[in-house]
Amino acid sequence: MVKIALIGLGSMGQNHYRVLKSIREVEVVALCDVNKNREYDEPFYNDVEEMLEKTLCDAVVIAVPTFLHKEVALKCLKKGKDLFIEKPVASNAIEAQEILEASKAVGAKVCVGYIERFNPVVEALKAELADKEIYSIGITRVGPFPPRIADVGILTDLSVHDIDLIRYISEKEIEQTAIFKSKKIHNHYEDNAILSFKLQDDIVASITTNWLTPFRKRTIEVATKEGYYEANLMEQDLVEYSAYQKNNSYVIRKCMVKKEEPLVREHKAFVNFVKTGTRGGLSTIEDSIITLNISSNG
Repeated sequence: MVKIALIGLGSMGQNHYRVLKSIREVEVVALCDVNKNREYDEPFYNDVEEMLEKTLCDAVVIAVPTFLHKEVALKCLKKGKDLFIEKPVASNAIEAQEILEASKAVGAKVCVGYIERFNPVVEALKAELADKEIYSIGITRVGPFPPRIADVGILTDLSVHDIDLIRYISEKEIEQTAIFKSKKIHNHYEDNAILSFKLQDDIVASITTNWLTPFRKRTIEVATKEGYYEANLMEQDLVEYSAYQKNNSYVIRKCMVKKEEPLVREHKAFVNFVKTGTRGGLSTIEDSIITLNISSNG
């Protein structure tokens, strides 16, 4: 049994709480937030340091606003706790580096919550692409503006998911980047962006993302030498188009995807990471620093 404390009980924190309570190998031993918005079975604290002093836990899940990640993570690492930190790991790469150095100093296991890595359709797509020559990757992540996001723009909140996915799916590093952005309805940050990349092996990639679309859309399209793939991250559907003929016909194949909630899969991987040290696809702090460096250049 892994004893886990959860810091941050906002919208995403509530999802973490629900999922952690559903996993048999987990015991949620403490909760912490500045506000107590409902009654809980577990001991509740308003102060991180008090919680850490009074709670025996193996690991901590940090789901506070991004600008608080460094402060909270360093307090937990000072106590030697393993950490799951919601993405991005910090507000910028400098703060992320501080967390990285602190984690190394105490030998803590730390991962960053890039949940799309654990979307079953991403796993299925990655399996389909094994040993195939990738030509291009196109990702679309759009939807209406979320009022809960006040401390970062769309590059830090959303595009970091897809920068990470491009590297994760292709297993190649990004060599060149061009980012175009605008601010249309957000008070302080960009809410509309297109990102273009050139990766190793002449793979080209792009991300279209905004908070201006009245509906949510999350898709990945990958062109390879052997075929073309369309992945729907929300529906967890994957389709391959191949064998193009001169008469404009082609073969359509719906790929097998075992549907499951990504956050459940991610937390099961985290529990295994805490118990065994096997990372199992979980993102590293170094991965998050790469995405932060790219998104901040926009």
